[in-house]
Amino acid sequence: MPNPAHDNPLDHAHVRFECQRFVIVDKPPGVRSVRGNGPDGHVCLESWVRERFPLGDGPLTVHRLDMPTSGLMVYALDRKAQAELSVQFMKRRVSKAYTAIVEGHLEPETGEVDLPLRVDWPNRPRQIMDHEQGKHARTLWRRLTRETHAGRPCTRLEMIPITGRSHQLRVHAAHEQGLHAPILGDNLYGDETSAPRLLLHASMLEINDLDSGERLRFESPAPF
Repeated sequence: MPNPAHDNPLDHAHVRFECQRFVIVDKPPGVRSVRGNGPDGHVCLESWVRERFPLGDGPLTVHRLDMPTSGLMVYALDRKAQAELSVQFMKRRVSKAYTAIVEGHLEPETGEVDLPLRVDWPNRPRQIMDHEQGKHARTLWRRLTRETHAGRPCTRLEMIPITGRSHQLRVHAAHEQGLHAPILGDNLYGDETSAPRLLLHASMLEINDLDSGERLRFESPAPF
């Protein structure tokens, strides 16, 4: 068994799908999607992809996941692919679903959260609800199972972001006008000690193939 103190999270990254123009990668928790600041800023999934696909040309990044979130990401392998995939995200032609475990036993089977969000500048990267200056943010959710985690009641959800705001699912889960049920392990909007990691995983990604236009669906079971 690996020693967690010396375990490199990138060792757990793996490619789910590859073609000449893009790759689908499963991001482990605790890994940046793109380069950051500081001496270890180069340690990120984008650099990991570049090492494995050295012929990739130009910007590879199309979208991001929060560092503590795991799951499916797409990286472009040429400049035109990056532009075309970015348009799919911008025009909401991409479908995404996440698995999350939140505090408490939720009664409704399905629901929707529609709360506008903006960055909380004095406390960034935190996001806050703001009906005047916030950007439209909408999330659909479906209850999967009621469970217990470390002896406390919780609910496993499928969460579908209709928009793609920063921290959207985390805020919509935690906010009293949303689910009022923080995601377990959330160090910004909930109780960081409730789980060993943020229990949020990008479990489904659908995009249009860049050459054939065929709808491609990728799935990754939540590792929790």
